[in-house]
Amino acid sequence: MSERSRTSSPGVFDFFERRWEEDILPTLARYIEIPAKSPAFDPEWAAHGHIDRAVALIEDWSRRRPIEGLTVETVRLPGRTPLILLEVPGTSAETVLLYGHCDKQPEMVGWSDGLGPWIPVRRGERLYGRGGQDDGYAVFCALTAIEAVQQSGAPHARCVVLIEACEESGSRDLPAYMEALAARLDEPDLVICLDSGCGNYDQLWGTTSLRGIVNGVLTVEVLSEGVHSGASGMVPSSFRIARQLLSRIEDERTGAIVKDFQVVMPPARREEARAVVATLGAEFGRFPVMPGMRLAKEDPVELMLAGTWEPALSVLGADGIPAVVDAGNVIRPKTSLKLSLRIPPTLDAVEATRRLGRSSRRARPTARALPSRPRRPRPAGTRRPPSPGSSPRCTPPPSATSASRRCSGAPAARSRSWPCSARAFPARSSSSPAPAARGATRTGPTSSCICRWPSG
Repeated sequence: MSERSRTSSPGVFDFFERRWEEDILPTLARYIEIPAKSPAFDPEWAAHGHIDRAVALIEDWSRRRPIEGLTVETVRLPGRTPLILLEVPGTSAETVLLYGHCDKQPEMVGWSDGLGPWIPVRRGERLYGRGGQDDGYAVFCALTAIEAVQQSGAPHARCVVLIEACEESGSRDLPAYMEALAARLDEPDLVICLDSGCGNYDQLWGTTSLRGIVNGVLTVEVLSEGVHSGASGMVPSSFRIARQLLSRIEDERTGAIVKDFQVVMPPARREEARAVVATLGAEFGRFPVMPGMRLAKEDPVELMLAGTWEPALSVLGADGIPAVVDAGNVIRPKTSLKLSLRIPPTLDAVEATRRLGRSSRRARPTARALPSRPRRPRPAGTRRPPSPGSSPRCTPPPSATSASRRCSGAPAARSRSWPCSARAFPARSSSSPAPAARGATRTGPTSSCICRWPSG
């Protein structure tokens, strides 16, 4: 904290420093000790009870705050992580919503000597441990700020503090709570999200541009079971097809994303990025890159904008790719990639998902085509009979090289599946109805090389 800020309101800052040193930091250290991993990383979170322990600690600390009119409640919807709701009546009609979360990222690796994810360690003015910054501090910061305002006698709006326990898993439980509590939350006049980054610890930072996320799983299936690697060259590579599908969204040479996800950046945002880079100086853009590796941009301002405005595609996980030490010599039947597409702040996520589907169908992956069988002449006026259980409009069946999404129709007993093939069929006519028009349903943003159509 700068010396100028300290001297501008000495009473307020003395209160904050005393409260954090004597009360908040000891409680935050106990919070760090709790391995309250988010449900995506701890599917048995309810049985383990760590999230409930974190919620109980926060609830107990909150109830002891000398804040006039404060109510503390833990809301629990069936089958969902709990949510802490704190309300403070105000002296005006406005409502301010302050948001945070208490679930944590997993342990991961790379902790320095003497440090660990569930071991709170104080070194100078810094407290180390998992979750202290992301996002355990949020409720302590919010209530302490409200307490300081009340002690000063200043008027304030109605304040609602909302702490969820599923943020690191994509906040999948939050919409249900927002709907269930809609009448109590009303429409806030201001939302403060206490869960973002900061450039340094010398000043207060606010986030003005935050990219959105469209997550999905791309699955390419080529076999019903694994086969010996001697079949390579005959069986298409599921990874190669996945790589071609990704090229419909990202240029693998430059990392540039197709124009569907590009937007016009407001000039003010570029000026803000320039000011941030100038403030941080040499501290900006430090990443543990390998020797000889360069960052995506040379210019620091462009690098800042690449991380805050420009779209980017990341592969966060993979399944079906053999390990280096695997001696099985087996061709995997499928490859699955967990993808995260960052989209510009002004691009709506629903619209981005629609564009993602459009981009994935724009081109066809060019798998090696097998020689075509010679066609027998057919008497004039006759047509090829449809395959059993297939629609006449599905002749020939979609191949692995032309399917860019998974479509599931009736139950397996009433459907017919065609496995992947390296044969290249012509693209579907634009006049042909989409699979959904024939009773099939699409399942999320996933892609697959198996297409199932309703029988009969």
